[in-house]
Amino acid sequence: MNTQGHQKTWQDLIALADLETGDATPVTLGRRDLAVFDTVDGIFVSLARCTHGAANLCDGYFDGKYIECPLHQGLFDARTGQPRAAPARIPLRMIKARVVDSRVQVFL
Repeated sequence: MNTQGHQKTWQDLIALADLETGDATPVTLGRRDLAVFDTVDGIFVSLARCTHGAANLCDGYFDGKYIECPLHQGLFDARTGQPRAAPARIPLRMIKARVVDSRVQVFL
């Protein structure tokens, strides 16, 4: 169990067909704003807000590996969440994801 009192489970998020191919797609699940990245290495999911300026990363430039924050141009690796350029210093919170029957699921 986690600190919020509920057990984590796999939750349906979005159909692969609804993703913006090769881009970052914003998805809301409950009260969480998520970013689904269709990268060159597969599908990855993080919280959608930049850890530096709280801008929605889905509004930034995405090249298939790296997402650039639209507010201050901080750069993150969309596959790992690791910051790659200032002013970003804190990694993104990545969400465990998988694809089942052509649908993206997250473990929350």
